Order: sequence, then C-alpha cells, then structure tokens
Amino acid sequence: MKNLNQDELLEYLCQGLLTLQTPEECRHFLEDLCTVSELQEMSRRLLAAKMLMDNHIYTEIASQTGLSTATISRVNRCIKYGNDGYVKVLDRLNRKAHR
Repeated sequence: MKNLNQDELLEYLCQGLLTLQTPEECRHFLEDLCTVSELQEMSRRLLAAKMLMDNHIYTEIASQTGLSTATISRVNRCIKYGNDGYVKVLDRLNRKAHR
C-alpha cells in the first residue's frame, strides 16, 4: 500500500464501502472515518440534491440545509454535468421508498 496515487486511494475507499452490508454498518464506518462536521456536510449536500431534483429553489434549500448558495450551485452542477452519482443514489432511494 505504499505510494498509492489519489485514484488508487479513492478506489480502495470505494471497495471498502462496498463491503458494508447494512445501513448500521455503513453508519458505523462513516462515523469512524469522518468528523461530525464532514458527515453533516455530506448529509446536507445529499438533501440539497434531493431538493434540487424536486424543483425547490436555492433560497429554500439554503434555509432548510444551512448550505451556502455556492455549495448548492456546485451540487446542481454535479447533478446536471457530473458522473450521475447523486441521481443514481436518489433514484435508488426513491425506488426503495416506494416498494
């Protein structure tokens, strides 16, 4: 594991996440891995993505999440032009909720 580049490190993290089998395992891992503020920020960004996809306006999203409009704009750019990460996760969560 010596001298791994950023892509290799990210791949290792992704493979580790994929080993988790329950929401509880995932939560425990994330709580060990991240600070409280990092987890809050990621959670807020996911909520902002959901709200953007539900056609909420920036000011409403900022008010409910505490995110800056610059961060909301970045999330919106990721939804529109990114790797579809937010879209895939939110679509899967939505399908799971409607089963």
